Amino acid sequence: MTESYDVIVIGAGPGGYVCAIRAAQLGLKVACVEKRATLGGTCLNVGCIPSKALLQSSEDFDHATHGLADHGVIVGGVTLDLARMQARKGEVVGANVKGVEFLFRKNKIAWLKGTGRIVAAGQVDVDGTAHTAKYIVIATGSESTPLPGVAVDEKRIVTATGALELDAVPKHLVVIGAGVIGLELGSVWRRLGAEVTVIEYLDRIVPGIDTEIATAFQRLLVKQGLKFRLGTKVTGAVATEAGVTLTAEPAKGGDKTEIQADIVLLAIGRRPYTGGLGLVEAGVALDERHRIKTDAHFATNVPGIYAIGDAIAGPMLAHKAEDEGGALAERLAGQAGHVNYGVIPSVIYTWPEVASVGQTEEELKAAGIAYTVGKFPFTANGRARAMGCTDGFVKILADKTTDRLLGVHILGPDAGTLIAELALAMEFGASAEDVARTCHAHPTLNEAVKEAALAVAGRALHI
Repeated sequence: MTESYDVIVIGAGPGGYVCAIRAAQLGLKVACVEKRATLGGTCLNVGCIPSKALLQSSEDFDHATHGLADHGVIVGGVTLDLARMQARKGEVVGANVKGVEFLFRKNKIAWLKGTGRIVAAGQVDVDGTAHTAKYIVIATGSESTPLPGVAVDEKRIVTATGALELDAVPKHLVVIGAGVIGLELGSVWRRLGAEVTVIEYLDRIVPGIDTEIATAFQRLLVKQGLKFRLGTKVTGAVATEAGVTLTAEPAKGGDKTEIQADIVLLAIGRRPYTGGLGLVEAGVALDERHRIKTDAHFATNVPGIYAIGDAIAGPMLAHKAEDEGGALAERLAGQAGHVNYGVIPSVIYTWPEVASVGQTEEELKAAGIAYTVGKFPFTANGRARAMGCTDGFVKILADKTTDRLLGVHILGPDAGTLIAELALAMEFGASAEDVARTCHAHPTLNEAVKEAALAVAGRALHI
C-alpha cells in the first residue's frame, strides 16, 4: 500500500535522524528508511559511540594499572575482564539507539524498516512497498574503504566494525592507516596489552591536521608504545588460522618485507555509501569519488531530491551531518537553515586528545594569509598539573592585521571539550583579544586557551 509523506529520509544515522526529527518538529509528515535492526547508523551502532565506550574503558584500565600510584592510590591485582568491557560497550550502544527510537515515536516519525531505493523524484521503494514524498533526503553515510590485496573477513583482517568486537587482546595488532579511526582503535588495544604497529602510506600521521600538532602527537603515541612505519605501502595480506602475513614495501619503491600479525585493522578511510540507491536510474549526478553532487542548499540536480552527510562532499563527521540535517529540514519547512563549514571542529579521542577548528598553518601559508601564532603548554597550566596530564599545548592562529581567529589546534587533556569555546568564538567572528579578555575560571584547563590567546600578542602571563 502506497503511503505519502512530506519528507522521506533514507538512512537513520546522525544526519538522517536529526533531519527527520527537525522536520517533524516543524510540522512536516516524515518517514525514515533504515535497513539496520536499530536506528543511529554507523555512528551509534558500530562507530562513534562504541569506540568511545572502549576508549574510556581502556583508558580507565590503563590509569588503574599505571597512573593511580602517582596520586597515592595503590591498587593491587588489577585484571582485565574484556567480556565485561565489551558488554558495557553494548549497553552504552543500546541506550543510545533506544533513545533515538524513543525520539522517533515522540515526534511521530514513521520508521520504514528495510532497504530504500529511489524509483524517481518523489518515489521511494522499500523492500517492494512504494512510498511517495514531496522531498527525498539521502543520508546513507559511508563505509570502510577497501584496499586491493587486503581481503576483509572481520575475523583476522577487520575494519573498525570487527576491531570493536574482538573477544581477546591480540598479541600483535597491525593497523593500516594512521588516521583518526586507526589511531583511536590502535590506542584501545595498546592500552589493553597488544603490541601495535601502525603502517601509513604517507610520511606523516593524521593528514589534514596541523603539522606541528601531528608531530608532537606522534611523539606522545610512541611514548605510549605505538610503533609507526611511515612512507610504507601494504601490497597484500594472507590470513590463516594462525594469523596474518602482510606484504609491505616503501611507498617510493624498494624491497618488499613481510610483517606478521594476529589481527590486521584496515583503516585507510571511508567512502560514501551511494550504491544500490537507484541514483543512476533516477538521474542523480555523482562526482568522481561517487559522492552525490549538491548545491549550497543540499539539493541534487533532480528537483525534490536532497543529500547530506558522508554521502556528499566535506569532512566525514557525525556533527557535520547533524548540522546539515537540521539546516536542510529547516529549509524544507520554508526557513533559512545554514551550515558554516569554516567552523566545524574535529577531534581525535585518544589520550591526550587532539582537536582542531578552522585553518592550519599550512593552509594559511598556501593561501598567502599573514597570521600570528600564540601557543601555551599544558605543563604551565595548574589544573593540568593537578590532574597529572601535562602533555600537549594550545595553538591559536589569528589574522595578523585584524586579530580575528583563523584556526585553533589543541593537543592535550579534554581537547575535544576545550575546542567548543573556540568554535563558538570563531562563529561570532571573535579576535584573539576577545578570548584573552574573557574571564576564565581558575583553576581550569580552559585557562590554557586564554593564555594562548594572550600569547598571540606576546603577553602570556604564566610562561
